[in-house]
Amino acid sequence: MRIFVYGSLRRKQGNSHWMTNAQWLGDHTQENYVLYSLGHYPGAVPGDGQVIGEVYRIDASTLAELDALRTKGGEYKRQLIQTAQGSAWMYVYQRPVEGLTRIDSGNWLDKDKYRSK
Repeated sequence: MRIFVYGSLRRKQGNSHWMTNAQWLGDHTQENYVLYSLGHYPGAVPGDGQVIGEVYRIDASTLAELDALRTKGGEYKRQLIQTAQGSAWMYVYQRPVEGLTRIDSGNWLDKDKYRSK
């Protein structure tokens, strides 16, 4: 199975160690989603924008670990999307985004450009 990651699970990011057993398949831009900063990690919600990330092939145990990390407390819900590498799971943020900082570029790696001065 495949997963699309757009924040702290990406290469060289804070939670990338969760992807140790994953196979990188390529970059992907998901249209019709908007990226928000939740502090140390982002959340993507449906909207007029794009989210930039990476697609990986993962096994069932890695997906279970990521579900425990991401869906606990209802913060995210896993949703199936279409990518150039085939269908992939994406974690969609489930809480209100009012008052959060929008990452207009859709790229979490640009987060520092959007920090309040």
